[in-house]
Amino acid sequence: MRSDRTRKDTAKRYIAVLALLLFCSIVFNVQTHYQRTTAIRPEDDYRGRISQFHSSVDRDDDGVDDQLDILNGALAYVSTHPKYKSRYYETGYPDDGYGVCTDVVAYALKNAGYDLQELVDADIREQPQDYMVEEPDANIDFRRVRNLKVFFAHTAAALTTDVSEIEAWQGGDIVVFKEHIGVVSAERDKNGIAYIIHNGKPNQKSYIQDILPKKEKEIIGHFRIS
Repeated sequence: MRSDRTRKDTAKRYIAVLALLLFCSIVFNVQTHYQRTTAIRPEDDYRGRISQFHSSVDRDDDGVDDQLDILNGALAYVSTHPKYKSRYYETGYPDDGYGVCTDVVAYALKNAGYDLQELVDADIREQPQDYMVEEPDANIDFRRVRNLKVFFAHTAAALTTDVSEIEAWQGGDIVVFKEHIGVVSAERDKNGIAYIIHNGKPNQKSYIQDILPKKEKEIIGHFRIS
């Protein structure tokens, strides 16, 4: 008899403990997931308050400002689905369907009337002390990330590298990583962080990706053509 009562008492205590744990779990879940009383979700807060930046300059006089021209140029280039491969071209700009990350930027700026090949070569010759270039070669120098970092530092407006400052990241900006470069997209993730238009590797699934949060520690420059 006592043995049966002991087992029943133990079972009741066990059930009581499980019930208490379940209750605590439900309370914790509610507090951590449903604590907001507003009808606006956090991921929607940025919508409607971040408008696309427009430059006051229209270098190629096509009726489209530089900022939008650069953004459109990047999108137009990646729409051709360039295959990732590093090659040297006597023409400078790849013309065979291949390319690397720097070509996204070069073609984007070309769409706005900026010949990056010519501009980088001129800057290297004018300020060689800032570049690690022993013998200038206009066909390849503008296709190297390290050179573009220096060039944009010389010629463009330097902006924040803090990804959380979402309004500062605008479509048409240039972002430089330690070994990579891309153009900022007008598209954003649910938290308002801008996507990047880039060509980073042969098996890349998309040319427009949300890589800023993952590569934030690698960002060494954020520029806007002014």
